[in-house]
Amino acid sequence: MSDKGYKRINFFKGFLTTEQDWNDAERYHIEKRRLHNRRLHSPGVVAGHAGQLRVIARSRGDLSVEVQPGYAIDGVGNDLILWDARIKNINPEEYRLPQTIYVVLRFAEELTDFIAYKENLEYKGHRRVQENAVVELSQTEPDINREIELARIYLEKGATRVRDARDSMEPRPNEIDMRFVPWAGVAGSFLAPSLRMRMEAVLWQIRKTFIEYSRRQVLCSHTILQGTNTALMLNASNMVDMRNVFEIFHLIVESEGELCLDVDVNHPNIAQKKEFSDYKRHVEILRGLLAERKDNMEAFTNLLAYQSKANEVAEAALVGEKAVIEAPPEKKEEAAPKEADIEDWESVKKMPNPKEQMDLEGLTWVLVDQIDILDKESEEKHAFTIEESKDSYRSRQKLKYPDGTVVEDTGRAHVGGYATYKINNITPGRPVVILRRMDYVYGDYEIEYLVNDKVVGTVSCSGTDRVHRWRNWPFMIDAEHVTDSALTIKQLAVTAGRDVNIFHVWVYQPA
Repeated sequence: MSDKGYKRINFFKGFLTTEQDWNDAERYHIEKRRLHNRRLHSPGVVAGHAGQLRVIARSRGDLSVEVQPGYAIDGVGNDLILWDARIKNINPEEYRLPQTIYVVLRFAEELTDFIAYKENLEYKGHRRVQENAVVELSQTEPDINREIELARIYLEKGATRVRDARDSMEPRPNEIDMRFVPWAGVAGSFLAPSLRMRMEAVLWQIRKTFIEYSRRQVLCSHTILQGTNTALMLNASNMVDMRNVFEIFHLIVESEGELCLDVDVNHPNIAQKKEFSDYKRHVEILRGLLAERKDNMEAFTNLLAYQSKANEVAEAALVGEKAVIEAPPEKKEEAAPKEADIEDWESVKKMPNPKEQMDLEGLTWVLVDQIDILDKESEEKHAFTIEESKDSYRSRQKLKYPDGTVVEDTGRAHVGGYATYKINNITPGRPVVILRRMDYVYGDYEIEYLVNDKVVGTVSCSGTDRVHRWRNWPFMIDAEHVTDSALTIKQLAVTAGRDVNIFHVWVYQPA
């Protein structure tokens, strides 16, 4: 490539070529392929090829892992192909445990096939360049421009064995964690049309069934409908196949599990029916299928079969149950002054750009302070720190909010421990809402909040979203705890082993 663009070699009669010409010709094709990979495919593991570079524990029960064959693309555009399985042994003496150890794949080149001509030793050299994919262990978080993360393991001191994760969504120490593996972007679905039609029929069946549950005022049915509608739209866009279908159904099945609890507590007339007991049993079977992570065709067809049967028994459980028709609300007396309520902030969770002033259910909230994470000046101004964590890292993410808005932001994350910071410009005696932008793919955990070292409450970041990953999670500090113009906040991770991430903090008070 020259400063003005790409140049191909042009052969003509009488053209005397040199090794430079041939090397330039090779370099042209290499650089064009890398350009295509960089601009038309996101870096990561290519799904569906060989063993997908999965990292598994060995049956020997020692500190070694096996990396299955597969194909990946790094951030520069190199093709990384691992033709055979590789074994990597972890030597605890090389690390300061406890520590997170990363299994990474790197691109490498090696000159091979050396030849020298006896007649004239001036003519010698390597006839080939071998492209390799090298599996290595690293102590630093991988840089996607030069390496692809295949797994990470939080290895404890004294550990003697590495295991496959019992729960792939929440691996424990000494278990293989593949939640952070990037996946390369590939356009279009590779699923057979007959299977796509079968899956679409099952999704429409789910939708029909849980519309009926929504008419019986079963609140969790709305979450199932939302996930099903999203899956139908993705399938209509030709975007669903074996690379992502299990992740898509994971949201639907987990929502079905939440609906079972909702019905048990709030709708005993449905819960007591035999058909609903059968439905709960099928949901547990589906959960087990997804937890096994056997991403193959047999698992997919079993998933569709059990989900179809679950729909049938769930619908049968409604026989004889009448839909609820709500009466028009009665006219109320003059309402008392509106009090601050954290429930009023539900709509703000999905708002891409929280405003400086927002009217929420009769109260006007004003932005009084904010922290731009990883901005040195902002972090120093607010004394932002993360302490006593088992693992912490920085991150830059370009993700979507539920309305489709794409936002790029930088942040920090920690496993265990706590984050502390100061908030300023506070009016004493008024409630405060702390709004935290988070990557919702790592949800389902609790955070305990302390103000000036006094516990003031716990917030539950329930649920996850693997498609629209941005959320703004609110926490309200009651007015009785707001005693000064500046407060020291401590966010303590309560749920063990979960990644608590912070990308931006907004602070509001009522006008």
